[in-house]
Amino acid sequence: MTTPRVSIQTQDFDASAELAALRAQDKRVGAVCCFVGTVRDRNGAEGDAVASMELEHYPGMTEKSIEAMIDAAMARFDIFGARVIHRVGLLAPLDQIVLVAVTSAHRGASFEACEFLMDYLKTQAPFWKKEATAQGARWVDARVSDDAALARWGITAAPNA
Repeated sequence: MTTPRVSIQTQDFDASAELAALRAQDKRVGAVCCFVGTVRDRNGAEGDAVASMELEHYPGMTEKSIEAMIDAAMARFDIFGARVIHRVGLLAPLDQIVLVAVTSAHRGASFEACEFLMDYLKTQAPFWKKEATAQGARWVDARVSDDAALARWGITAAPNA
């Protein structure tokens, strides 16, 4: 059975099990690169303490968008497979938010494709994040640094993404 490329879910994930499943799908795999993002206890822009983060998405549209990102990575890099898991709902500091995993014959392609997918996710995936702080709840805006990371791949961030 083939592991789906994209999962949007409220439940936590086991990165080790996900990597083993992705790797097991192709005997040509010589490299697996993985990124796991977690909830920080501080806002990256303002530095305020964060008690929790709530993530929302547009079901169907989000999965389709991420599938297109993976297709773009498959076309751009010499990779065999990719897996993206993104959590939604209410999360606390240290909770896992996202897993991006990529397989290839050699490490270079896996590293590049993993970074490409993460840069793409940060700016283009239709997720909305709300942080709970001592100052109240607030929506998290996209950062200029995230747009710059995407631009290095020759991609301009879409407005309101």
